[in-house]
Amino acid sequence: AAVLYAQLTSGKPAKITSRTQSSDQAQYFELIVDTDTNEPEISAEQATEWDRPHGTRIELEMEANMRARQQLHEYIRNTAVVNPHARVELREPETHLKYARATDQLPAETEEIRPHPHGVELGTLIKMAEETDSYSVSGFLQGEFTRVGQKTAESIVDGFRDRHYGRAMSWRPPADHDPGVAPAVEEAVANKGAEATADFAERVTDQLGESERIAHHHVEAAVEAAGDAVQTEYGTTFGATVRENAVAAAWERVTAERESDLYVLIDAATTTRKDDAAIQGLAERLAAKFDPGDRHRVTHGRLQEYLDRAADMTEDRDDATFGDTARENVLEELWGAADRVPDDPPQVRAIAEDRDTASELLEAMRAADVIAPPTNCLAPITDELVEAGLQKVYDADFYAAATRDAAVHGGDPFIVEAGIAYGGELEERTADVLRFANRVPLVYQRGACATTDVIKGIGWRNYELDQPGGSGLPTGPAVVMVHVASTNVPFTSESKDAIANVPEIEHEIELAVREAARELKSYLKERRSRQQRRQKQDKLATILPAMAEKLAAVTGRGELDIDATLGRIMGDVLVTREQNGSVRLTVENNADTNAEPELTEIVAAEPTVETDAATVVEMDDEWFIRWAPTVGPGERATLTYDLPTDAGDGAATVSVEGIDEQQLTIDTERETDTTR
Repeated sequence: AAVLYAQLTSGKPAKITSRTQSSDQAQYFELIVDTDTNEPEISAEQATEWDRPHGTRIELEMEANMRARQQLHEYIRNTAVVNPHARVELREPETHLKYARATDQLPAETEEIRPHPHGVELGTLIKMAEETDSYSVSGFLQGEFTRVGQKTAESIVDGFRDRHYGRAMSWRPPADHDPGVAPAVEEAVANKGAEATADFAERVTDQLGESERIAHHHVEAAVEAAGDAVQTEYGTTFGATVRENAVAAAWERVTAERESDLYVLIDAATTTRKDDAAIQGLAERLAAKFDPGDRHRVTHGRLQEYLDRAADMTEDRDDATFGDTARENVLEELWGAADRVPDDPPQVRAIAEDRDTASELLEAMRAADVIAPPTNCLAPITDELVEAGLQKVYDADFYAAATRDAAVHGGDPFIVEAGIAYGGELEERTADVLRFANRVPLVYQRGACATTDVIKGIGWRNYELDQPGGSGLPTGPAVVMVHVASTNVPFTSESKDAIANVPEIEHEIELAVREAARELKSYLKERRSRQQRRQKQDKLATILPAMAEKLAAVTGRGELDIDATLGRIMGDVLVTREQNGSVRLTVENNADTNAEPELTEIVAAEPTVETDAATVVEMDDEWFIRWAPTVGPGERATLTYDLPTDAGDGAATVSVEGIDEQQLTIDTERETDTTR
């Protein structure tokens, strides 16, 4: 779109310079778009020198006004956030924006996948049917769609046949005390000999008697089998007309008691509170919908129409009630009693030529249980690079990100990622919401976007952010970003400015944002705890020296060391070093959890350590003593070592790692260079 707009407004081609890492020279192209065919054409091509080792640069010249400069700058900035691997630069006469790449890691290479049965639209399905080389529906499904094997294809074809042909209502065989099928068949067959006719009728009856329920195609199959067998045995021809008459007679006999059959089905699907007269009335009115001479084929929708009409009439005339639940139960009972027809589905070419038939196939595809599509067609940013992208643009104190596992909507895989930046140079105001789809910023229609709706619906007070009124966007020095990657992002309109409110996508957005927000909550709680601790420590640091001075004056002793006392009051991990011949390091844990400090002391002479708990390493005439004790709450750990007698009491450097600086107090007998 940008290339075409630039071409139409300036009349100049797009200038493209590209170079792969292994190439000695770059390639330069000038590209235009043929507005008649909408196809690109290269108008110039040559090798050129370029100071970049690899990459691609596209230059466009266009006429435009800069009234929307703020939105343009916002778009450039957001593009830099969501593409941390790219260097993004905008040069204007008075402004120069430049965002260096935050990583050399390129997005993962994606693989093309075939459409998923749950994600294709009707027009696309018809086009695929027109272009395929497959003749059968099963072959078309397995060859053109992902995640469709033989069993899945058979399931879809069965559903397609149900929608295209309907199902055949099946009925119970006549009871023993009722007039049987055989007499009706014998009466319908004329001039075939008494013995052959009786055998024919008996064979039809025997085959139908093997079925619990009988559909019209069962009768046809029984008559065909019996006719072929008798014709072979007796040499008597049972032609098409005879067989049609036999089918009609047998079917009329099978369907004669359909009212009582329907009564049993309806009674099984309804509660015991239904009156027998009401059930009988519904059965009679429903039975009237099936003409005796018809094959009784019906689609699910048509069967529901029959049931609704019969139920409405029963309610009007019999003062009975059949609510929605009762009707649904009866409908499913009747549909389950219907038999799937044996007719072959239409060929793919016929489906392509008939929109209604294609729509029936599409419904069957969407209703089938199909494995979710593969996700190697997506390239998420990853949570690590989401943080890198935010750090690239925003100078904040805290960053958090979350990348969800792939999910599926309508047969299309998608991945949601969220990131939060907080504090630092960010302004104290309503939090900025950055919305992205497939690494492209969504600048307009923020209020119509599912991303905004989800963020507004989160209770941000639970995550230590202000939220006036308890709903809406949070306030504070924060930026919240959401990226949706999908093969088919559902937008609200063709402008692709806002993501539609799809429940599956909204759910994943909420989970991703909450995951990042939990990290923010932990950070803010820890920061507040540190502030409170610092305030307490400052007050004690003011009070204790005065108390120590007065106590020394009263007792006549020298000035007291308050560091250890302050550490104990604050619940710190206290590290002390005493040297009187031997050197003694003590770790005192005044906290309520285990402490696992890592102490390193550097001395100028080789020490003698009598325990395996510490290690000694010599480097450049210095000895490093490393000690990593585990100290329980209220406990102490001590390390004692000796130095040569000629080493004196020289200065030693003690460093402590593994303990938060705010919770560590180091008290040494001499001035030492302490690092934490």
